[in-house]
Amino acid sequence: MFNWLGQDLTGARTLDLYAGTGILTLEACSRGAALSVAVDRNPALILALRSAAEAMGIDAIETHVGDALVWAARETRDFDVIFADPPFAEDPWSALFDRAARLLAPEGRLYAEAGRMLSPPPGLSIVRHAKAGQVHYHLLAPAAPP
Repeated sequence: MFNWLGQDLTGARTLDLYAGTGILTLEACSRGAALSVAVDRNPALILALRSAAEAMGIDAIETHVGDALVWAARETRDFDVIFADPPFAEDPWSALFDRAARLLAPEGRLYAEAGRMLSPPPGLSIVRHAKAGQVHYHLLAPAAPP
């Protein structure tokens, strides 16, 4: 995925809506992100992420415990990179695409993992797609205006 995004994220603002262990958030910080926001509904995972960031001396991190869709609906900042890897048993893509498209910077990218090929709505287009086993990887960008 970072091969698709580029190795250097210096100055970027990233958002991980389903942070889990926070590995993508920490990796974005290690690649120079100015701010990496992580959201997960599991308080223990967010606490572990905060502890790991502190132990690594990372201060460009912001964490939130909560539902990704609810949090994103309230957020007003835009992000250069958004990571979305919801549990495969859920299917939040319609609402998730709507919220992510609103939060994506004009030249931003949305990295999405799903158990199926995703069809983005108008306003987003697939830049790259790959599949490994049952996982579909997508890199999306704001669609060019008609």
